[in-house]
Amino acid sequence: MPKNLYKAVLGEADIPTHWYNIVPDFPTPPAPPLHPGTGQPLVPDDLTALFPMGLIEQEASAERWIEIPEPVREIYRLWRPSPLYRAFRLEQALGTKARIYYKYEGSSPVGSHKANSSVPQAYFNKIAGRTRLTTETGAGQWGAALAFAAEVFGLECDIWQVRSSFEGKPYRSAQMAVFGAKAVGSPSELTEVGRQLRLKFPDTSGSLGMAISEAIEEAAKDPNASYSLGSVLNLVLLHQTVIGQEVLVVVVVVCQGLGLWACSGSEFIF
Repeated sequence: MPKNLYKAVLGEADIPTHWYNIVPDFPTPPAPPLHPGTGQPLVPDDLTALFPMGLIEQEASAERWIEIPEPVREIYRLWRPSPLYRAFRLEQALGTKARIYYKYEGSSPVGSHKANSSVPQAYFNKIAGRTRLTTETGAGQWGAALAFAAEVFGLECDIWQVRSSFEGKPYRSAQMAVFGAKAVGSPSELTEVGRQLRLKFPDTSGSLGMAISEAIEEAAKDPNASYSLGSVLNLVLLHQTVIGQEVLVVVVVVCQGLGLWACSGSEFIF
């Protein structure tokens, strides 16, 4: 990178057209998740009550490149490509000769990278005919991101937020409400598991596990609903590869501009 590069801002034409799947890069495939009831490897049919088939296929895919649907790329254009900055003051504070760069994902409508996955998740639920999304959230970033994505694609969105966060950060639930979502502190009185948890732990401040249980219960009993989450799954990691791919575009462009031909053989799809 040039020494005087403060920031790099790409054009909309540089938004990746495909997500990059890291699974084919593993020397051996990752072990499949196990069914909580049988202890056997999950198969796609085990997941259809919670997820649309489009997302299930992404979760299980061994393809290196997975195309980003144009409606998703259209929403990505609201904030992508995100800028790449050089952290001059951090370099000075560390006293390092290394150059440090960071990708700023706070330019998204909800202020975080979470929308990179909430938007495609909402899209694939929409085309599958689902009309409602349920989820959990801790600090509230994922809840806000899914609320935004649900609003974009005309879906209802119900969010169970860890009670301590729900009570301590009211602006987060207000942000979700702006996008039309309904947020409630967890454990709540709205689900069977929530009521049981409140009886067993009357003074609990909640936990992510409790909120997950409530969101899954609601999705499982509603044929028009899907459960959605912003971490853990392979498909979430897949969606977040738009960040690194944009960084690689900057590297390629800069290297080519400096006549460093070693960069020209990189294998990317843009």
